[in-house]
Amino acid sequence: MNDVSSFFREGFEIFYDRRGVGPRLLYFSGSGATIEGSEPLLALLALNFEVICLDQRGLGRTGIPPSQHATMADYADDGAALLDHLGWNETAVLGISFGGMVAQEFAVNFPARVSRLALLCTSPGGEGGSSFPLHSLLDLEVEERAEFLTTLWDRRFTPEYLAENAAAREVAAFSRDPDGAHKDERTLAGEALQLYARSFHDTWDRLDRITAPTLVAAGLYDGVAPVENSTALCSRIVRSELALYEGGHLFLLQDRRAWGDLTRFLLGER
Repeated sequence: MNDVSSFFREGFEIFYDRRGVGPRLLYFSGSGATIEGSEPLLALLALNFEVICLDQRGLGRTGIPPSQHATMADYADDGAALLDHLGWNETAVLGISFGGMVAQEFAVNFPARVSRLALLCTSPGGEGGSSFPLHSLLDLEVEERAEFLTTLWDRRFTPEYLAENAAAREVAAFSRDPDGAHKDERTLAGEALQLYARSFHDTWDRLDRITAPTLVAAGLYDGVAPVENSTALCSRIVRSELALYEGGHLFLLQDRRAWGDLTRFLLGER
């Protein structure tokens, strides 16, 4: 099954993708990501799960809410509204980076709806530590921002390291942010909504509400969501385990162990 559909919530249309057969899985994608851009990941997830993923506010085909603002709780509520629309009472939840922040908010607000939770390369905010403030890079020129982000995605990615490591160059190229001039106004507004919500993200004092078995996974060289932030998450989520991998913010592409571990966890096999 592969079905892109939509529903309306609070005056705007939300598009979502539904595919695969198996245990149910709600996937929250990272900053600026869309259903279309997440196609390779969704295809892999669909091998084992019935997975749903929404285009977040202003991104992909989803509209901008009339209020033209968003909090992290709003993004979590969009996910809950999607479950209501589909008639799903409970599901496993996977969130990566920004999506991991949304997944935290979802899990603390709707704990009974989460059967298993996977939080990848993300942060709790507050006293538990925040991810790098990406909004602080908006004033940089496109190329300058791209170069800075390269070393944020993986702190090893110096020019010298990249010159000697072809695999690292491929990962660095994958992570480069496209020129903002090629994005329409709605997409730029959607990205701005995410950056605003992200800047206030803080689940630190509410993480004890999460009741589901939780996998917290991080790359050892991540400059966006440092390892210590994942350690902090585990210290507050009772039924959690920490997994560390060779790589940075994109460790799923860098450490061949990571995908198998994630899949087995979500299937309840570890």
